[in-house]
Amino acid sequence: MSDPVGSVTQVQAAPQPQDVRASTPEARPQSVPKESVQLSSAAQAALREAVETPAQTAKEAGSGDMQAKLLLAKQEAAKESAAQAEARHTHVVA
Repeated sequence: MSDPVGSVTQVQAAPQPQDVRASTPEARPQSVPKESVQLSSAAQAALREAVETPAQTAKEAGSGDMQAKLLLAKQEAAKESAAQAEARHTHVVA
């Protein structure tokens, strides 16, 4: 069974807010302070090494760069270690 609806009250819509941007004064663009930094030659060299591509590392290693040779050896050892760990966890089901 349903109950009949008693009385219905009408709700008035809330007044629309005024455009806040129209009442605020124009914001002036502020100048950004300019600063410059000087990197040491060691920091510049470290930055160049950090953004070096694998192809560039291989090229340098081929030219005798000891740091590049060590990096390639380290990467190769990590690959071999990961491959051995994967092989230990691989189960063959016949």
